[in-house]
Amino acid sequence: MLVLSRQRDESIIIGDNIVITVVDIRGDKVRLGIDAPTEIPVHRQEVYEAIQRENLKASRLQPRDTEGLGPKSPPGTVK
Repeated sequence: MLVLSRQRDESIIIGDNIVITVVDIRGDKVRLGIDAPTEIPVHRQEVYEAIQRENLKASRLQPRDTEGLGPKSPPGTVK
């Protein structure tokens, strides 16, 4: 792990197109600004882990687990 020291309004650059800037420091909290292309997802760790758990859970679904989840067919139509 690379560990860097930065002060407020200083940045680090990752690759050619990701810039992380220290926006504010208050007590033991640091606010970071992240400028990254929209195709690169940026999440807090706890959000990322929740997404991974939900994706794993969804990958384990069986077809029968999704019965009744889609739109209802209009009366008189054949499924």
